[in-house]
Amino acid sequence: MQAWARQAASRTFASLRVRNYRYYFAGQSASMVGTWMQSVAQSWLVFTFTHSGFAVGLLVALQALPVLLFGPFGGVLGDRFGKYRLLFWTQSLAGVQAFALAALDLAGHLQLWQLYVIATSLGFIKLIDNPTRQSFIIEMVGREQVRNAVTLNMISGNIARLAGPSVAGLLIAFVGSGWCFLINACSFTFVVVALLFIDKGALMPAERAARLRGQVSQGFRYVSHEPVLRDVLVMMAVIGCLTYEFQTTLPLMVGEVFHGDASGYGLLTGLMGLGAVLGGLVAAGRGERRPDGLYVIAVGFGVAVLLAALAPTQTLERLAMVVVGAGSVTFTSLGNSTLQLTSAPHMRGRVMSLWSVSRLGTTPIGGPLVGFIGGTLGARYGLGIGGLAAIAAGTAGFIAARRRRHTGPPASPAYAGSASEGAAVDLPPTSVRGAAPAS
Repeated sequence: MQAWARQAASRTFASLRVRNYRYYFAGQSASMVGTWMQSVAQSWLVFTFTHSGFAVGLLVALQALPVLLFGPFGGVLGDRFGKYRLLFWTQSLAGVQAFALAALDLAGHLQLWQLYVIATSLGFIKLIDNPTRQSFIIEMVGREQVRNAVTLNMISGNIARLAGPSVAGLLIAFVGSGWCFLINACSFTFVVVALLFIDKGALMPAERAARLRGQVSQGFRYVSHEPVLRDVLVMMAVIGCLTYEFQTTLPLMVGEVFHGDASGYGLLTGLMGLGAVLGGLVAAGRGERRPDGLYVIAVGFGVAVLLAALAPTQTLERLAMVVVGAGSVTFTSLGNSTLQLTSAPHMRGRVMSLWSVSRLGTTPIGGPLVGFIGGTLGARYGLGIGGLAAIAAGTAGFIAARRRRHTGPPASPAYAGSASEGAAVDLPPTSVRGAAPAS
């Protein structure tokens, strides 16, 4: 039994044997606690200012709007300038905007329009930071460990989701929301220090893309001709737009359906994080999984969200959110790693920027829409439409994958420019499994 437990732990935490990833993981883990504290404090402040589901959705939408409009350019910057250097700037700037929120709130001058402006500024940081962070993982751990590392990264984020909202709820109730913003500002120091400890000589960076015209459109063309990439991104766009609007739907569920307060919102978000941690640990220990499983997971995730929307009591709602969290992290980690393993190295930053657009950039559409539905028809409808969207996306993805198995994979395109010149190159064909041959 002890030998089995050691083997299971070794598989689950395999990528942490990589020194650089250990430092990165530790810094990100500390910073994400502060990020979730800020997220909860922002949404709850807007709700208390306005008591409007649309207003809460608008906050989330403004934070994601730059990703929607300019997200692909963030991936180009990552491919062109290198991920390590960019992360210093993006993480430092994120700390500055958190400190601005803290200063305004603690001084008693924070207003609704300022929350909206600062949320938008964070969106411009995220449009570069998100694809850079995502595609930096494989440069630290290599192809063999990328699925495990991506999943552990998400487990870390969801441990933060478990701790951050709970602490935020208590701080908001007893000392005020400004301390949530201040703690988040300080937490970015951990990421910067961790980056300083990374051994750059041990990294495996992709060859940098040259500065050429049409690199953004090239990324779109590349994805459109790779069916696995295309299908995963379309699924995430649907689910990201309508299902992952928990910052909008959960305050409404807590405040209007169950008549709770900020601590209740923090608890519900924390339980979702607990489920994500448990689901992530299972996913990390399972190793490589066929991307086809992504469609089944999407359907299961949607069913869990529907159950949460229909839960008649707070107890059942909390249990349902644990299952929602498990489905969420499993779907996201498998989709993320599938894209990284399938993409050509010099296109990875652009592909992951499209992932960010699908995951976060759709919020300016979905956030106000779901908020309007929740505010007009009721909070249960706002949450329930997300469940139906995930079920529909998973079903459509499964049908598309089954059709490809019968017709065979398409010929690989030969138009994507290399990292160093504009000449056409042959890329390895994408299999139904979603992984290109190892280089």
